[in-house]
Amino acid sequence: MAERSAVTIAGTLEVLLGEKKYSTIRDILVTMNPSDVAGVFEELEDEKVIPLLFRLLPKDQAAEAFVEMEPEHQELLIKGFSDSELKEVLDELYVDDAVDIVEEMPANVVRRILAAAAPEMRRDINGILRYPEDSAGSIMTTEYVSLRPAMTVGEAILRIRRTGVDKETIYTCYVTKDRYLMGLVSVKDLLLAQDDETLISDIMETNVISVSTHTDQEEVARMLSKYNFIALPVVDNDNRMVGIVTFDDAMDVLEEETSEDIAIMGGMTPSEKTYLHSNPFDLFKQRIPWLMLLMVSATFTGMIITGFENALAAQVVLTAFIPMLMDTGGNSGSQASVTIIRAISLGELDFSDILSVIWKEIRTAVLCGLALSVVCFGKIMLVDRLLLGNTDVTTFVALVVSLSIAVTVLVAKTIGCSLPMIAKKLGFDPAVMASPFITTIVDALSLLVYFGIANIVLF
Repeated sequence: MAERSAVTIAGTLEVLLGEKKYSTIRDILVTMNPSDVAGVFEELEDEKVIPLLFRLLPKDQAAEAFVEMEPEHQELLIKGFSDSELKEVLDELYVDDAVDIVEEMPANVVRRILAAAAPEMRRDINGILRYPEDSAGSIMTTEYVSLRPAMTVGEAILRIRRTGVDKETIYTCYVTKDRYLMGLVSVKDLLLAQDDETLISDIMETNVISVSTHTDQEEVARMLSKYNFIALPVVDNDNRMVGIVTFDDAMDVLEEETSEDIAIMGGMTPSEKTYLHSNPFDLFKQRIPWLMLLMVSATFTGMIITGFENALAAQVVLTAFIPMLMDTGGNSGSQASVTIIRAISLGELDFSDILSVIWKEIRTAVLCGLALSVVCFGKIMLVDRLLLGNTDVTTFVALVVSLSIAVTVLVAKTIGCSLPMIAKKLGFDPAVMASPFITTIVDALSLLVYFGIANIVLF
């Protein structure tokens, strides 16, 4: 619904532009949320009109909409800005938003941004860019409300009024002394204090949960979600406060990490571009490495089948059940791996839990395997032998297939639950051990199980 609305508004704006009804366009835009304005700009057929529409926005709304735009549109606007226009936009941005923009822009645009930024912002941007990628320091903002413990409530409220307009959040205020984090107070605490002469040190919360500048950004996002914080203080190794990570930044991190995991689990290289902004060559580059790898790895499956070609020649009917067996194994492994990967990403599991996880999955596999094997045996005897009249399907063939499925499910779930935890322990993304990778391994093992049982029962 929102996308159709954006398309409709974009069409209306283009018609009004053709009629040069700029005041009407402005009246429409000022009533919209900045995120919706950015969405409308993306739907415009002629990107060249974006700078004109952008200039019709009020200064604060324009800056907020600019942050929400796709990098290519931001670059388009920056190249069209005069130096004074660029400075006006940068002056309205929070430092963390400015850092995000700088990271997406080519070098020549970055130089222009830094040249137009105020010295304080330029210093803060350069400071944040020095932190490792994907760390708390790389996504924090240095714009927070700092109070001193010796302040009174009245003095604290006055300070918030004077400086709060430039801060990303004013609800949670951090109490520091010589930059050392000592506690925090909320605006609610200040407003409900007994009188304005109450000292901040008497009402501040001293049990403060904080993160280091080098804490992984995904862990920071999980902490914000776990504790329902609006913001989380970031400190250096000496417990000196250097910034905060706000909830909106954590949401962006979770979206980014989830998108990356989904891409990897689907057998693709993660991309920062949206689907509609990716051309066929971009999609080709994302998908072809995994397709090549999985195609080559399937060679092992072919080698196994070739190794048992004499058995297949003697019992050709076994060939008909190979797809069902491999699919069941792959699906079983994928179920286990996805469950474990999710638990790892939520911080529920670590490597020390691997034995209990394997034991739980083994018991689950036994139940699933028994249920599947019983149904499979009945299906083969009723459908394949009686209904389809395939006399080559004997009771022993049905037994081989059913036993193979039970063992395959056990093997698949054991592999599916253990590989992601091992990958995490070795420092790899557990999502790598998802559907495509595990399915390839399980395919090969399921064939070995199948032909091994067939040799015992039939030959």
